[in-house]
Amino acid sequence: METLKNVVTNEYFPAAAVLSGVILFWILGLFGGLSLLSTRQSPVTTLTWMMFVYAAAVLSPLAGLVAAVDLIRRWLQNRQTSAAESA
Repeated sequence: METLKNVVTNEYFPAAAVLSGVILFWILGLFGGLSLLSTRQSPVTTLTWMMFVYAAAVLSPLAGLVAAVDLIRRWLQNRQTSAAESA
């Protein structure tokens, strides 16, 4: 339980979780993202699903980019801090 608490309270956790979610979304999308269109659904269901997927496809790369930039920024900041403390 202590390990889980340390992981969740880590400063890298939020950005890493978002980046992992974006990567998982795109991997799952590659393996069956259009499966709903191959089955018979009502037009409203199909349109709603397509709007959700469109919004996720547009917003997820942006969220992934922001998360990656945040991870790199934090890593560089911690690296500079540790170098300054050791000098």
